[in-house]
Amino acid sequence: MGREHWKKIWVGSAGNMVEWFDWFVYASFATYFAGAFFPEGDDTAKLMNTAGIFAVGFFMRPVGGWLLGRVGDRKGRKAALTLTVSLMSASAVLIAIAPTYGVAGYGGAAVLLVARLLQGLSVGGEYAASATYLTEASAPERRGFASSFQYVSMTAGQIVGLGLQIILQRTMSADALHSWGWRIPFIIGAFGAAVVFYLRRNMLETEVYEESGDDTPAGEKGTIKALWAHKREAFLVIALTMGGTVAYYTYTTYLTKYLSNSAGLPKQTATLVSFCALIVFACLQPLAGKLSDRIGRRPLLITFAVGSTFLTVPIMTMLKHAGSFWPALGLSLLALVVITGYTSINACVKAELFPTGVRALGVALPYAIANALFGGTAEYVALWFKNAGVESGFYWYVAGCAAVSLVVYLSMRETRDIDLNRVAETAPGVTPSPAASRVP
Repeated sequence: MGREHWKKIWVGSAGNMVEWFDWFVYASFATYFAGAFFPEGDDTAKLMNTAGIFAVGFFMRPVGGWLLGRVGDRKGRKAALTLTVSLMSASAVLIAIAPTYGVAGYGGAAVLLVARLLQGLSVGGEYAASATYLTEASAPERRGFASSFQYVSMTAGQIVGLGLQIILQRTMSADALHSWGWRIPFIIGAFGAAVVFYLRRNMLETEVYEESGDDTPAGEKGTIKALWAHKREAFLVIALTMGGTVAYYTYTTYLTKYLSNSAGLPKQTATLVSFCALIVFACLQPLAGKLSDRIGRRPLLITFAVGSTFLTVPIMTMLKHAGSFWPALGLSLLALVVITGYTSINACVKAELFPTGVRALGVALPYAIANALFGGTAEYVALWFKNAGVESGFYWYVAGCAAVSLVVYLSMRETRDIDLNRVAETAPGVTPSPAASRVP
């Protein structure tokens, strides 16, 4: 992989890290600011309110996927990536200055809601733009390895957020954190987004996009009409995302609250468990991505789905009774190792399904729909089961979603050897012939 390829991956990943830092600090700091925007009441009810607003952000992701996917296919990946980080910066500023319930009543919650809607728009386009960019910017035989940096950067954003949380927990009193300290990460996120905006304005466009040879008419690039011609692939993205996104958000954004609110671990211990587990998780992504370049994408996806289907219930049950740092860390690592089969390669798998003229939209819209329905609601569903007194029902829900995706992985075609400039030559659902799909 040449220097220019590495430069493209670095800039794309750095921006993705800041985007997901801003996205995830909302979840990781929710236990501190939940009481700031809502009246006094049950702690679980407050978390459900903030989780509900968190989920609303996901429902804006299909809109962001459509708008920014269209920009990515028509104006280029660079234009879409620059726009997404601008929206994220604005949303971080809004959360940082949002008034509390004591100052403005539910007005503060309204500002929080608007900020989450902007974040939903931004992340809805960011995933597809970065997935497409990282996949197209890499050497054909190393797409799995290169695209794995999407989840490296996503996880790095969360690690930085959790690391900041640990620092604040150890240097500030609990009262100060609940009062105003939770605003600090959003201020940092806004500054980081401004830096990435500058980097992305000077980034290079991918050669695949600039030299696109697919037959999508110029006027139809990035349109729903063009996407509908690949509707089977679009529905395939939704189905293959379902199990992975529920599992991912369960063991990342929800894990800290689960360990604290259900397992009874101190907040500091729960945060440290997530922090350490995510560092290992991030290091696993390139290794699994490189493995997929050798053996294919489907074996990793199938391994994830089988593991998640049969191990979720026992892992979550044992986590609830972990009791201390080391058992909780071991179980969390086991879950994240299983999920790596999905996270490390899902970006390139989706990008490999669509021709260049509709690739950004083809990844963005169906993926955002799946996340709105399953990923964004995972935390809220978990808290709903807990509030209803049947928390174990959530474990079965996660396992069931993975089982659905397993059926899809078993029936889908292998995408490793597809030529990104000749995807359209292969009919949907048909295994491509060597002449049509092999990389020269």
